[in-house]
Amino acid sequence: MNASNPRIKAAFAKTAGRTALIPYVTAGEPSIAAAPLLMHALVKAGADIIELGVPFSDPMADGPVIQRAGDRAIKRGVGLRKVLEIVAQFRKQDTTTPVVLMGYANPIERMGQAEFVAAAAEAGVDGVLVVDYPPEEVVEFADQLGKALIDPIFLLAPTSTEERIKKVAKVARGYVYYVSLKGVTGAGNIDTVDVAQRLAEIRKHVSVPVGVGFGIRDADSAKRLGEHADAVVIGSKLIETMEQACVQAQQAGQESGQVDAAAIKAAADWLGTIHQALL
Repeated sequence: MNASNPRIKAAFAKTAGRTALIPYVTAGEPSIAAAPLLMHALVKAGADIIELGVPFSDPMADGPVIQRAGDRAIKRGVGLRKVLEIVAQFRKQDTTTPVVLMGYANPIERMGQAEFVAAAAEAGVDGVLVVDYPPEEVVEFADQLGKALIDPIFLLAPTSTEERIKKVAKVARGYVYYVSLKGVTGAGNIDTVDVAQRLAEIRKHVSVPVGVGFGIRDADSAKRLGEHADAVVIGSKLIETMEQACVQAQQAGQESGQVDAAAIKAAADWLGTIHQALL
């Protein structure tokens, strides 16, 4: 069994006694140049781990907000290699906050698994969550990641069977991401009691921390889930907050740098309210 990523392990050790905060942002938002600045601002606002979305043209699990962000990033020329450049840029100033890439198999397959693992390790990636890589089919890939001290992270859902939970438990490192709702990101209302029951079932088999995401849209829902989860993952509402700030800044006639700054400030301010709720 490969060792776990030290940065992710340290992040959860640091947050023992409270719920870890994991914001998700699409790589290349609000612009390529400003993407590392956004990541630094989120850390300052209370992020313990950052999930960085790799834009993809057919994102099956993403709701409309994250799809729009992905489309914007693709139009800016953000592919997998550019995402790794953004991580490397972030690492020049931050050598402690874990960065987890979240995306789909196609870009990794196009690059080649071995080349991707090497490039991700060099850039400073700590974990990889590939939505459409089932655990039973990626044992070799997970092993490659583990040898590079990159944690393979997997999704579990309300529909996950006990058998699937056991399969994930065999290969998961870092943490497991429990999808609290059926459907795509940003949808619906969360049944906290149901989530708590499902987390108890998952923990019978999974020894790594369990984060919960999908549908967390405010401090109240984050706090309620934080009473049961080791981490909360927030994406759609955070991206939507930046999106609205960009529109307002553009309508006010601000220049691109000012638009980026407005988006980053809005994101950090909003995430700060979530961080406070989790303390």
